[in-house]
Amino acid sequence: MKPVHVIGGGLAGSEAAWQLARAGVPAVLHEMRPIRATDAHKTDRFAELVCSNSFRSDDAEYNAVGLLHAEMRRMGSLILSSADGHTVPAGGALAVDRDGFSEAVHAAIEAEPLITIERGEIAGLPPEDWDSVIVATGPLTSPALAEAIRALSGEDALAFFDAIAPIVHKDSVDFSKAWFQSRYDKVGPSGDGSDYINCPFSKDEYLAFLDALAKAEKTEFKEWEANTPYFEGCLPIEVMASRGVDTLRYGPMKPVGLRDPNTGRRPWAVMQLRQDNALGTLYNMVGFQTKLKHGEQVRVFRMIPGLENAEFARLGGLHRNTFLNSPRLLDGTLRLKAMPRLRFAGQITGCEGYVESAAVGLITGRIAAAERQGRSLVLPPPTTAIGALIAHITGGADAATFQPMNVNFGLFPPITTSVRGRERKRLLSQRALADLDTWLGATKAAA
Repeated sequence: MKPVHVIGGGLAGSEAAWQLARAGVPAVLHEMRPIRATDAHKTDRFAELVCSNSFRSDDAEYNAVGLLHAEMRRMGSLILSSADGHTVPAGGALAVDRDGFSEAVHAAIEAEPLITIERGEIAGLPPEDWDSVIVATGPLTSPALAEAIRALSGEDALAFFDAIAPIVHKDSVDFSKAWFQSRYDKVGPSGDGSDYINCPFSKDEYLAFLDALAKAEKTEFKEWEANTPYFEGCLPIEVMASRGVDTLRYGPMKPVGLRDPNTGRRPWAVMQLRQDNALGTLYNMVGFQTKLKHGEQVRVFRMIPGLENAEFARLGGLHRNTFLNSPRLLDGTLRLKAMPRLRFAGQITGCEGYVESAAVGLITGRIAAAERQGRSLVLPPPTTAIGALIAHITGGADAATFQPMNVNFGLFPPITTSVRGRERKRLLSQRALADLDTWLGATKAAA
């Protein structure tokens, strides 16, 4: 049996190759690192996490991404099983030891006899004799391949900037000011209700911090990058601060559900740190993506109460993400209309987030496997989280205004009931899992 070629060893590509192998179809996984490096990656391992270590909420009853976690677990996701095996405390979120997680994915891929690993850049369109290709090159697609896709599609690829948050050494945090607590003391995977380090601001400290953010020296963009928009779900901290005095304290620095044990009161604002590795020695500054220059980051972030002597394991950074106008360029099974032998997966399709990227990789792997075996695969219904996400990026979104999207309950077909709020979410989740189980049963019977 001819192999399916998967380009890109990130979360989506790793998941796609894994699903192909699970279905008995050989895969060739192409990864250009370490032969060609990227601006964001540090290793040559598969599924390296370059931004946050959080897979966001693990609540499958009231949160759409938590529901997506549950669906992917039922579908045999390598990414979710590896994440579940390397959790770190994060309140109600699923967060991982980034090294342990990527090492687990890497080891599984290397040990799978139906997956062949090839290192090196695919510069331009894949060879013509590759009749089935999954392009999962993510937001850091090599320039040569991106340009070939752009020329083939006859339309400019869209792009946005994505920012990375700094990581702090825990032993450099001043716990005479900072304390451990999850919002509302919420307990989640591997957590105990005190999973975040909280750094409190008084009103004066907060205003001084905003002023420093505004005046700090920032990364300058090239002229062609000047009009590239940010993804709204991952804005640099200084961009959020520029939108108004209260933007941060109603956003990532909101103090709700927290009480400073030193004062017994809720602070004016709070900067939270989330555990980033299994040892608990490194903590990620939640929501503090930034384009500040490195020296300015150290100066300004040491104004945060509790971080006056902070030591940084990694400073923040900024990189340019590339994605397709998928509703216009891709068909319902994520194939490029202009060249159907190319199928796309992950962030390049315009989904946003680790879990969403892996979910699209999971589906493309299953679709490609079915095609190779001479059978068709009915996609998961749009009442499921994974089905709703696929439906959105392949036609549910308006092509004229298409932007990256996280999974959310707004993508789901409505339920025929007047209930709202949490009860509506619960019913949507309940329907999704029931419909997914029905779909999985039908898929297994048809295989």
